[in-house]
Amino acid sequence: MTLQAYKAKSGHFVPVWTLEIQTPIEDVDKILDAIMAVYPLAYGRYQRNASVSAQGLETAQPEAGSTTTTHVSDYVAGNTETYPMVELKISIERDLVVLEKVMDVIHYVHHYEEPVIFLREDWASRAAYNPSSDNPNRWWNNGRGLPNKIAKISE
Repeated sequence: MTLQAYKAKSGHFVPVWTLEIQTPIEDVDKILDAIMAVYPLAYGRYQRNASVSAQGLETAQPEAGSTTTTHVSDYVAGNTETYPMVELKISIERDLVVLEKVMDVIHYVHHYEEPVIFLREDWASRAAYNPSSDNPNRWWNNGRGLPNKIAKISE
């Protein structure tokens, strides 16, 4: 059975590719802005949709001939280095032309010469959209409203 046959009252699923990009938090907006120049990152009736994880760590041991050993004069090949990072997650339609454009802009604006990017085939939900719903759990009906906004991702 395929999810294309899924028929719930709440909505349906569409096939997408999910890209998970490891990056310094201060580069998230730059990457999203670059992607938006070639793809709207739409999710239902919203654009520029992405998920940003809490800050974590990435670690590696650059080899001789790597960019680190080329540009950091006192770096010794094979030493372990650890830096702060977040995981930026986006979804795009399963279209190779779209994927190529998105990957090209990510590689152009990313801080690293070899960004860590994972690509998965996923299915994303799409709600049976009703902006006038009287469902008491919706933010416009629940008395709490929207969560507090964050002015800038890296703050």
